Amino acid sequence: MLLLQNLIDRITKSLLVIAAVLAFLLCFLVVADVLGRVLFNSPIKGTTELVSLSIVIICFLQTGFAIRSGGMLNVDMFTSKLGARGQCVMAAIGALGGMLFFGIICYGASDGALHAFMANEFEGEGALRVPVWPAKFVLVLGTFLASVSYFLMVIQHIAHGLRGDLPEQYSSSH
Repeated sequence: MLLLQNLIDRITKSLLVIAAVLAFLLCFLVVADVLGRVLFNSPIKGTTELVSLSIVIICFLQTGFAIRSGGMLNVDMFTSKLGARGQCVMAAIGALGGMLFFGIICYGASDGALHAFMANEFEGEGALRVPVWPAKFVLVLGTFLASVSYFLMVIQHIAHGLRGDLPEQYSSSH
């Protein structure tokens, strides 16, 4: 289990770095497009398509890291009143819900990603047509890693509950 956790942590951190670099590069594209539009009345063709697909890619590349690092929202107004085992049960149920949610999205998106690749699907018309399949495959990858991350959290919360410890997200704040 520890080996899987370390592997997922390395993968999600690497994808986070890729997302940050992509977001950084996207800033230059948007600035160049605006400058081209304002100064030369000639925007960069395909900027809208590139930006819209890149935003999807950036978001889903970061999803696994957000979950693994505890960056997802936690509302502990009611669960903080429970004992350690009760908090672990509620945290495990919440993580199970997250695992199922992202698992369903992953399953549902995989056919679309395969179809986009096989059909050579593009977005945009004219001078620049952007392939859609990279964004769709990143969505599948991101939701798969999110689901695995939540699965690891379910196991961790159950282990904490069996020991009578607080779940990790509560132990540092209470």
